[in-house]
Amino acid sequence: MKISEILTTDGIVLLSDTPSKRQLLQDLTTMAAAVSGIEARTLFDVVLERENLGSTGFGKGIALPHARIPGLKKVTGVFAKLKNAVDFGAADNNPVDLVFLLLSPENSGADHLTALAQISRIIKDDTSCKKIRSASSTEEIYKILNAA
Repeated sequence: MKISEILTTDGIVLLSDTPSKRQLLQDLTTMAAAVSGIEARTLFDVVLERENLGSTGFGKGIALPHARIPGLKKVTGVFAKLKNAVDFGAADNNPVDLVFLLLSPENSGADHLTALAQISRIIKDDTSCKKIRSASSTEEIYKILNAA
C-alpha cells in the first residue's frame, strides 16, 4: 500500500498553535471528515476512545493515532506538522510535532495493518522526519512521505 493511496495534499496541514492533544485530535478528525465523508464528531469519538486505551505517541516527537471506523469506505489518512509540539503522552514523554492520523474501515484487518506498517516505516526513519520538519509546504511534505 502506497501513501498516495491513503493521503492527498489536502490531507496535510501545518499547524502553528495547537494547545492540547485533544484539540489536535479534533482538528485532525475535522480534516478527515472532509476527505472521508464521515461526520467529524463520529471520527473524533472513535479516535479518542482508541487513544484512551494507550497513547499512540511512540517517541521522537511522532504520533500515529489510528482507529477503525464503521461506515468508512477506504483507508484514509491525514498528516499534521506542528510548529509548537504538544504533549501527547508519548512513550518517551517528549512532546509531539509530527502526527499521522490513520483511519480504516471497521473490517479492514490486513489493509489497516499494512497501512500502519508502511506509515510507521516512514515516520520512524530519522532522515525522513528531518526532511519533514524542515519542509515549508504541504506539497513538500507529501513528496517526502511518498518518496520514502
